[in-house]
Amino acid sequence: MDHWPFRDLVLSTPRLELRPDDDESLVELVELTLDGIHPPDRMPFGVEWTDAPREQLGLNTLQHYWRVRSTLSPQRWTVNFVVRLDGRVVGVQSLGADDFPVLREVTSGSWIGLRHQGRGIGTEMRAAVLAFAFDHLGAVAARSSAFTDNLASHGVSRKLGYRPDGTFTQVRRGEPAEQIRLLVTPGTFRRPDWTLAVRGVTPCLPLLTG
Repeated sequence: MDHWPFRDLVLSTPRLELRPDDDESLVELVELTLDGIHPPDRMPFGVEWTDAPREQLGLNTLQHYWRVRSTLSPQRWTVNFVVRLDGRVVGVQSLGADDFPVLREVTSGSWIGLRHQGRGIGTEMRAAVLAFAFDHLGAVAARSSAFTDNLASHGVSRKLGYRPDGTFTQVRRGEPAEQIRLLVTPGTFRRPDWTLAVRGVTPCLPLLTG
């Protein structure tokens, strides 16, 4: 484990602690996933992973996070931060990039357990990874996207200073659905009234920034 620098990376906000996923946290994450992330009649994700049969969803979840963790490199990386509130896992906030040493751009995605939604957690955890990307990694832009009917995600984006950056259409549960691309830069980022605390970032930089 001494060879895995992300073990000691911690982002802290007034309420939340964000740590890269490890096997122990994934056990709790699977339980949260099985408790539900969104109503069955809605699909907020571009990849319909929550439509898997319940008996497969837990294994699929573990294999996904293991796969992402194992392929991390400066050319393509995603760090899946497991988010805790009062010591309990409430969701995941991902931060990723392709060719970051050249492009200096990141992308983000997230989900929160259904029973923890509506408490401002989504805004706080995305603000955390944006501050981390801009202030500690030197990112010049952060991109995201959301279906037009994902009002909660768009609400978070507006609060944090994202601007529309075009649209695209994809198939969602067999039907066309429009997504809105979103972009925020250090200059447009609406920073929260708190300062992000970061520990353990220096050993991670060679795998993130090259």
